[in-house]
Amino acid sequence: MLYSGKSADGHHILSSAKYLHKELPVRIAHRIKGFRSLPFIIGCNPTILQVHELYIRAYCMLSDFPAIKEREIEAQYSRLVQQLLDDDKDVVTMLAQGLRESRKHIQDEALIRNFLDTTLTSRLGIRMLATHHLSLHEDNPDYVGIICRRLSPKKIIEKWVVFARRICEHQYGNSPLVRINGHVAARFPFIPMPLDYILPELLKNAMRATMESHLETPYNVPDVVITIANNETDFVIRISDRGGGVPHAILNKVMDYHFSTAEESTQDPRVSNLFNTITNSGPQSGPMHGFGFGLPTSRAYAEYLGGSLTIQSLQGIGTDVYLRLRHIDGKGESFRI
Repeated sequence: MLYSGKSADGHHILSSAKYLHKELPVRIAHRIKGFRSLPFIIGCNPTILQVHELYIRAYCMLSDFPAIKEREIEAQYSRLVQQLLDDDKDVVTMLAQGLRESRKHIQDEALIRNFLDTTLTSRLGIRMLATHHLSLHEDNPDYVGIICRRLSPKKIIEKWVVFARRICEHQYGNSPLVRINGHVAARFPFIPMPLDYILPELLKNAMRATMESHLETPYNVPDVVITIANNETDFVIRISDRGGGVPHAILNKVMDYHFSTAEESTQDPRVSNLFNTITNSGPQSGPMHGFGFGLPTSRAYAEYLGGSLTIQSLQGIGTDVYLRLRHIDGKGESFRI
């Protein structure tokens, strides 16, 4: 994707559309098969069924589309792809809601985890490929489709720090300061899209833990420290908070779908009035906590991109979260979308 280049006659856009025309129906068909392999009583949940039907509709529209041989047909195809992206925007929230409604019927946790990992990472891949194609129409010298030629981890972190602090201040009246150190001048080609999901989730968790462990002194809380480490193979973003750490009893559960410490914190009368009941459809809106999808989805995305997301908890002190992602043009093999 990074080295596919541009052609003056727009041939690169036509080639991209032909690839999508062949690839998207196959990927969506696999997802439909995934929905049909769910236990019957879960697959019949109205919200899950709604997502299933969205995939069937997308498959029919894409597979019925005629062969793309000229720019006019490609323009129609791009409009269809954009429409399907818009229709798909609430799928994560709907899946979370549907599986929460079906919770009492879930007997095989591993099957559901595997279903969610596969469905969510496949959805990310489809959205990246589709958005890349649409972005090829734009003339932005800093980007090749969705790939930023010289992405600054520091700048993208700063963008989401502002977002997370704003939500934190809305709910707690204050927010921790954030210090960024390490390879702050690093720049390299990378895709911002997955970072735009993972970073706000990790920052919201760090800030919420910090505020809730310092309820007696909400205007005197320790900083969150973010360290960037860049090398030839990958780059690492470490987010360190002094939020008391993850209790031993739940450390193994924090990466599980639908596990959220938010329910416990709302039992504290000092906190209960701070929470609203908005459910967020993504990092653009919503509270400090949601369906318990943030960490497991971020882990699945990181692993899909050839990296990892790990947690080191120092119970009684705080938590370090390590997000490691593979370079696109580094040593060794890059990741496959």
